[in-house]
Amino acid sequence: MIRRKFITQSAIALAGLSFSCNMLAAASSNPKPLKKILVTGGAYGPPWIKYLIGLTGKEKPKICVLPTASGDNQGYINYMLDNLKKFSTEPYVQKVFIESSTQKISFEESLLAADAILVPGGNILDMIALWQAHGIDKILKTAWEKGIVLTGSSAGAICWFHEGLSDSRPKALSSVKSLGFLKGSVSPHYHSSPTRATTYQDMVLKGDIKPGYGLDENAGLYFEGTAIAKVLASDAKSKVYQVSVESGAIAEKILEPTIIS
Repeated sequence: MIRRKFITQSAIALAGLSFSCNMLAAASSNPKPLKKILVTGGAYGPPWIKYLIGLTGKEKPKICVLPTASGDNQGYINYMLDNLKKFSTEPYVQKVFIESSTQKISFEESLLAADAILVPGGNILDMIALWQAHGIDKILKTAWEKGIVLTGSSAGAICWFHEGLSDSRPKALSSVKSLGFLKGSVSPHYHSSPTRATTYQDMVLKGDIKPGYGLDENAGLYFEGTAIAKVLASDAKSKVYQVSVESGAIAEKILEPTIIS
């Protein structure tokens, strides 16, 4: 009886070991998807669309335009779709200003069907509030974790960071809290006006906004996970600037980009 019990227990142990090994093999053969975010300071023309297509790894990726920041402006939507249709893509739009009689699938079904989600510019303060009201902020985090490429310019760049410098409020540029997938802050349109770069630097120095990055119109960053994988620009003049505080003074470091076309 004792010998039989030993044999039974040994068989159970071996079976458990085999199951564990199979689970480990399955996990190693199915690694977690790579989380990808591509942002630009303002431009989102052909070089950026081509780069985005490459990030999806698809010959004809489904690209969802999420134009909440513009109030789902149809002119803006048409402009984005016309640009995307010049390339090998399957673009579609997910508006937030919708009604149940015309939209028959959930935001989750729509957004998670994409290979990339593209967020154009506009008012980020209003956009974040609407996303949170609809639960889209949580869906976007799920999309990121599933390996769907998140991308955008201006408000569509700020939205992935902890916060950013924005003109979404009256009177003056201000800090707007965002989704926080990426650490720190960002200022798009960094040299588009005489005051944007200096305002950002002053706010970083005072602690009114977290240290981060200034992006010229045609410059951008590509993140894998939360780390910068590439510094990019679509012309030789545009740069990315890392802005921080060192020894009580503002420090601005140019991050030289790879030029894309």
